[in-house]
Amino acid sequence: MATMVHARETMHGTRPAVAPVVRIANAVSNFLRAWKNRREFYRLGEMSDTELADIGLTRTDLSVAIDLPFGRDPTAHLGALAETRQREIEAMARQVS
Repeated sequence: MATMVHARETMHGTRPAVAPVVRIANAVSNFLRAWKNRREFYRLGEMSDTELADIGLTRTDLSVAIDLPFGRDPTAHLGALAETRQREIEAMARQVS
């Protein structure tokens, strides 16, 4: 019987009693990361439009990202925007060539 319990715990990685603690710890960690990144995000607002363009962003992008719910990471949203914009620019450049 003890072997069966150990096998179940091994198969699932964590014991059922530990799973809620892990989820709570992950949620707190994600919230703290989003809070820290949001603080860093405000520094982007101090950049000139030219500096923002150099990293693939616009002032409008910042306005959209600031309206995200507090627990969401605005830097992840901005990173996705910049990456998408870069892919579109590269695709247009290939069409011209």
